[in-house]
Amino acid sequence: MVLTWLLPGPQTNGIKTSKYNFFTFLPLNLFEQFQRIANVYFLFLLLLQVPPQNTRTTTSSGVSLSSVWESITDTAVRRVTDTWLPFKLGHFGKVTGCLLSFQADLLLLSSSEPLNLVYIETAELDGSVCVYSGCVCCEPPNNRLDHFTGTLLFGDHKFSLDNGKVLLRGCTLRNTHWCYGLVLFGGPDTKLMQNCGKNSFKRTSIDRLMNVLVLCIFGVLALMCAILAVGNYLWEINKGYQFNIFLPREDDSGGASLSAFLTFWSYVIILNTVVPISLYVSVEIIRLGNSFYIDWDRKMYDARSDTPAEARTTTLNEELGQIKYIFSDKTGTLTQNIMTFNKCTINGKTYGERELDEFKLNSWDVVDFSFNPLADPKFSFYDHSLVEAVKLGIPEVQGFFRLLALCHTVMAEEKSKDQLAYQAQSPDEGALVTAARNFGFVFRSRTPESITIMEMGKQQRYELLAILDFDNVRKRMSVIVRSPEGKVSLYCKGADSVIFERLNPSCRKLMEVTTEHLNEFAGDGLRTLALAYKDVDEDFFSRWKQQHHKASTALENREAQLDQLFEEIETDLLLLGATAIEDKLQDGVPQTIEQLAKADIKIWVLTGDKQETAENIGYSCNLLREEMNDVFIVSGNTPEEVKQQLSPVYDPVHPIIPQAYALEEAMELEFLWTACMCQAVICCRVTPLQKAQVVELVKKYKKAVTLAIGDGANDVSMIKAAHIGVGISGQEGMQAVSSSDYSFAQFRFLQRLLLVHGRWSYLRMCKFLRYFFYKNFTFTFVHFWFAFFCGFSAQTVYDEWFITLYNLVYTALPVLGLSLFDQDVNDAWSFQHPQLYVPGQLNLYFSKMAFFKCALHSGFSSLVLFFIPYAAMSDSMRQDGKDLGDYQSFAVVTQTCLLFTVCIQLSLEMSYWTAVNTLFIVGSLLLYFGVTFTMYSNGLFRLFPSAFSFIGTARNTLNQSNVWLTILLTSILCVLPVLTYRFLTILLWPTINDKVMFKARQAKAAPPPPSKRTRIRRGSSRRSGYAFSHAQGYGELVTSRRFLRRPAVSHSSHFTPMKSTSSFIPMGRSAGYSPTDGPHNAKAQGVEGTSLQMYRIIQDQTL
Repeated sequence: MVLTWLLPGPQTNGIKTSKYNFFTFLPLNLFEQFQRIANVYFLFLLLLQVPPQNTRTTTSSGVSLSSVWESITDTAVRRVTDTWLPFKLGHFGKVTGCLLSFQADLLLLSSSEPLNLVYIETAELDGSVCVYSGCVCCEPPNNRLDHFTGTLLFGDHKFSLDNGKVLLRGCTLRNTHWCYGLVLFGGPDTKLMQNCGKNSFKRTSIDRLMNVLVLCIFGVLALMCAILAVGNYLWEINKGYQFNIFLPREDDSGGASLSAFLTFWSYVIILNTVVPISLYVSVEIIRLGNSFYIDWDRKMYDARSDTPAEARTTTLNEELGQIKYIFSDKTGTLTQNIMTFNKCTINGKTYGERELDEFKLNSWDVVDFSFNPLADPKFSFYDHSLVEAVKLGIPEVQGFFRLLALCHTVMAEEKSKDQLAYQAQSPDEGALVTAARNFGFVFRSRTPESITIMEMGKQQRYELLAILDFDNVRKRMSVIVRSPEGKVSLYCKGADSVIFERLNPSCRKLMEVTTEHLNEFAGDGLRTLALAYKDVDEDFFSRWKQQHHKASTALENREAQLDQLFEEIETDLLLLGATAIEDKLQDGVPQTIEQLAKADIKIWVLTGDKQETAENIGYSCNLLREEMNDVFIVSGNTPEEVKQQLSPVYDPVHPIIPQAYALEEAMELEFLWTACMCQAVICCRVTPLQKAQVVELVKKYKKAVTLAIGDGANDVSMIKAAHIGVGISGQEGMQAVSSSDYSFAQFRFLQRLLLVHGRWSYLRMCKFLRYFFYKNFTFTFVHFWFAFFCGFSAQTVYDEWFITLYNLVYTALPVLGLSLFDQDVNDAWSFQHPQLYVPGQLNLYFSKMAFFKCALHSGFSSLVLFFIPYAAMSDSMRQDGKDLGDYQSFAVVTQTCLLFTVCIQLSLEMSYWTAVNTLFIVGSLLLYFGVTFTMYSNGLFRLFPSAFSFIGTARNTLNQSNVWLTILLTSILCVLPVLTYRFLTILLWPTINDKVMFKARQAKAAPPPPSKRTRIRRGSSRRSGYAFSHAQGYGELVTSRRFLRRPAVSHSSHFTPMKSTSSFIPMGRSAGYSPTDGPHNAKAQGVEGTSLQMYRIIQDQTL
């Protein structure tokens, strides 16, 4: 894309999508990090250790490293390059080159096309494709993509302008070599950026719960320190004077009160290990590791696009295991936005059934279109009988494809000789015109007055008399043409419900047969369209044309007058047949939605498409099912109508397809309550900002974890608003991916992201937190009990080196092994039992109640760990007769019992043993003994006598048999309640995890057999509406005589005709005719014939 600027302007076009810049990094990152209450606590402890009275410090307190790591990952992953061209408001520019996005909101002044048309793809904005032309001036910046008002002053003339004349930022230039535009909005004022929303600091529900728990821990810590300070005060009054004689104080001016005050803060430092900094450092390492698992997962790699899955953030992994609501875009997310002509019914006979090639097992025999040099090589069809019927010149069949070649608003571009490219404003129309092209009726070009097609190799020019345009109420479009023979005909296509109402009575039986065929097509999930035509009397058309011109130029009630005229001429139609188009879903979409629904995840589809599109895609992707007897639709045009439609809904089975008025403040709660009662919710015709409003509404009132997934710029605001944002790297650019937290190439990978990686991450994080709090509470509470036996002197029960290395070395690797490698069942069992996901939604693995149970368990273990060694070593002697009950020996025994107990507890928590986990646990115990014997050796004491005061304690204590008996007894007493509780729980109240794990163990952990999926066929009479992404207004556009600059290029024939009909030998069924036994299955039994007026082509004998 190249833009040449001619005029200066006051406004730049710069945008910012990164979270930080050079000046805001420090304050914003500190603000984000101190949203964790624990970081405030760590800062407080750091300041508390500054006074000289508090000389006891531990390496487990200090500045949180998670802030540094999170800022690095955010800068590396979330920051994107904001590419923009330095133009300003009021600049003129020339845009050249296709397939690149506009970088500002532009007024279209002129283009290279004959009608000054510009085809642009707006899929990034609203999920559809539109055409714009004309000029524009400015209104204040706003976020309404579907609305624009303004005026253009040119000389003495004043022109009214609307949204149809604006080229929005994010749109892509198509089949246009160049265009000139005037910059209206730039940078953050563009409608795209107005809809993008703001970056927010995303925190997981576990992080928010941790803030609450940390506050509770602070309260308990303050209470324990207060109790110990009071104990110190009483001890100083009653016993302290005796020690003052032995150890007189240097400054005793404060007495017992000062001692109690200092004791309080000393115990705050000693007991700070209830929330050590290593907790948050370990959390960041675990999240990073689980993010790598997502990046390295080959089963989430898309080979066709060479796109792996990517975790673009490391802070939200466990949130993936708690998703309750998924908000999904449709176009490009659930579907490929690719339509294919699949089946059809013509004059009561169906075509399109596939037949296996008898010479190639399990392969389909594709129709050979080599007889047509203008055929699209990408088009595939498998029913040879339809091609035979076209070649045999059956009038009904040729009339069917003639209608498809004439009744549309497609633009044709001839890139080179015999190479046509169609630009359709809806993929439906492109598929139908391409089908007609391959069957010999090739649309070549159009002007406001004519349509040129090739009919079986012969060029025909039809005079275009009128286009009766499509709208949401009519659900059909028609063209009125004059054939080369001079006959006026009307061709109409639309939803079968509206076409059948306008048929001639002679088509009654044909309509019944066609209805049965349409039901079959709907059962296959295809999108159907009925085709009909009529011959128009010349005198009647002349009078109708005058009335049409008068109505089209009326200043009042123009639409109503035109609708009345359309109804008048679209009557007594003759039915030709119906088409069935397949809107290709992405691979695995129905199965993915089915799996997620079994996991009790509610899926809401938020799309900018019309109701018919959304409803039919809902059925195709298994979001809407046949047992849902009715679809409740909120489609009021006023707030009062919407409120009235919402009020009577109480059936929780029906899905809901709401209108945007439901998001108004007065009705948002009623809409939310109604929607939450439904099994499925589809919001159609919503803007990007309204998508975000729906997400915010659920987040605000349901307090559930939400996920938004999309692939275009229209999904950015929704992705930013949800707790988790997922971007699909599809055909609509990378804006959604750049704003997302996770990205991959196909929607089907979402089930693996949630049911496997999300569930494992949540399970691992919860096990980690439960175990971490257990081991640290147990470690800390022993200090509390010891204070009652040391005169509340702030003496630690363990050696200072053990305190330093406990979280840093001895228990660091085992807990990381648990948090990085553990899994209750493998991925295959996770898919076979998606109900395993439900406990995460209910916060069953880690909650306030789970934390309370963990604290009680720690309190019990600390009592055992202190009093059993204390009782065992009181008045005990070594084998050589020396005293064993000294402080240093007690410290060694207690810390050894503690380490054995937490390692055994960790082993009980682990569900999936690996060589790494085993090495970490055994290695930590061996490392403890190695370090202990080294630090308590004579050599280190001689080098650093003040630092290593426990000389010889390890070898003198741990060589006693009664010490090892004490360690064994203590470990058994700590673990026995846990084993008893788990045994009774699994026996009497087994959870879904217990049942599946038992089943997996019975199967010897072998992966379950893959479930056999059968093709889902819906035996429903419900059929899709017409033109799912069709928009009104194009009929007037293509018939406009304004801005015509160059005539249409005349095309010569390049069709390879047949010499004679008799030389063709049909293979298999013939469409309505057999050359050997005459008519064969020409029409269904009892179907009345229709007097179809067809234009038979007389082959030139010289060809």
